[in-house]
Amino acid sequence: MTKARIACTERPLQPRIVSVNGLCVVFLGFYQAMFGPCMVVEPLTTRKKSRKASALHSLRTEQCVSSKDGIQIPRETLYKVVNWERFFIGSNCVNILLSVNAAWNIWNFRRPLIEALMADGHAVTILAPKDDSVPKLEAMGCSVCHLDMDVKGLSPVQDVSLILRFRKLFREIRPDAILSFTIKNNVFGAVAAKSLRIPFIPNVTGLGTAFLSGAVLERVATALYKAAFRKLPVVFFQNEDDRSLFLDRNLVTDAQARRVPGSGIDLDRFAAAAFPSDTQAPVFLMIARLLRDKGVLEFVDAARAVKQRHAKARFQLLGATSAENRSAIDRDTVEGWVREGAIEYLGVTDDVRTAIKAAQCVVLPSYREGAPRTLIEAAAMARPLIASDVPGCRSVVDDGTTGFLCEVRSAESLARAFEDFIALPPQKRTDMGLAGRRKMEQEFGHDIVVNAYREALQDLGPVTRGPLA
Repeated sequence: MTKARIACTERPLQPRIVSVNGLCVVFLGFYQAMFGPCMVVEPLTTRKKSRKASALHSLRTEQCVSSKDGIQIPRETLYKVVNWERFFIGSNCVNILLSVNAAWNIWNFRRPLIEALMADGHAVTILAPKDDSVPKLEAMGCSVCHLDMDVKGLSPVQDVSLILRFRKLFREIRPDAILSFTIKNNVFGAVAAKSLRIPFIPNVTGLGTAFLSGAVLERVATALYKAAFRKLPVVFFQNEDDRSLFLDRNLVTDAQARRVPGSGIDLDRFAAAAFPSDTQAPVFLMIARLLRDKGVLEFVDAARAVKQRHAKARFQLLGATSAENRSAIDRDTVEGWVREGAIEYLGVTDDVRTAIKAAQCVVLPSYREGAPRTLIEAAAMARPLIASDVPGCRSVVDDGTTGFLCEVRSAESLARAFEDFIALPPQKRTDMGLAGRRKMEQEFGHDIVVNAYREALQDLGPVTRGPLA
């Protein structure tokens, strides 16, 4: 299959034939009279819809299209026949853009969704700051476009600039629909997409520090969400608490608001693992970016307290330091905790399964979550959980059945939860982990998320893009 090539010409073109897989021929003689040069497309011989969709993406993103016999069409002429594109690959195949604040987020959490979209024949483009995950995403068949953005900044000037940048990129990529994740991409991407009349579907993966930083910043965030999400077709939420909050504040309507179980979990990849046999030295594992908002300080303080009474208990931290976040904890602080003997620092990894398998309990004393991925993965592997009783966490942990909930921002309450777990007999710990596995099977399978997105895209009906201007 020959990809479209960039070329330019002013040579008058004659009426041509458009051929599709040799199955049908359409004469476009009237086209030149109406629009100027007509479009000639080399037949797409591949049987795989995903490859046809990739060819369509190439046609849309090149500045000019060149056909097999040398006929060339400027980009603006191609736009005029946008509705013919569906004729080439099928009316249900569209160009979908995923927008997020880090490419690794897509690789780690949205892979099943991408695989399903491409299996359905859609072309998929990732718009995100590039990182080491880009080659892996491209190997899947995705196109990746770099997004220059300040993830942690709060400058109004930079935010306006980001809206303009989104608008420029959306016009260049020209998606049929945009699926967005993370706060800035959701809010400012929605504003840009609505100005171009591109269907935009955000996923509220969490409310971030704005809803934890005080009344003024929370009011600003509320106003931004209300303006951005107004009249969007669908808004996904990862827990019922966030959905109810947005409904109560009239930020979305009931018709818009839909709930999905986070990004879902691959139950085969995160299979139930045998429980560790050493019950005298329990391992408590916290997997998170090392941020104050994740409850890292409470985890360390609770570890200090418990180790005074249970010297063999081990407390491990797995996650990146120096994150682009205002509440980040620096590496020097972490190394000080290690020298003190309070915790073990495991660094970072692309595969958390080995660490989860070696732990007896996985912990997340976060201040607020969307749908905490680390807890979902740990429960899928049949590990009991300890988490703060906050939105997001409480939807994953059934207190007393699959784990324990503790008070938020309280090292003392977290330490009591550690003590309660240590007091459990070995069989009870195992049963608690297996109960968590059953909960994941019933409520958090990634097929639930994939089907929710398929339904949302189907509900958009025939998708057409807005004007280029």
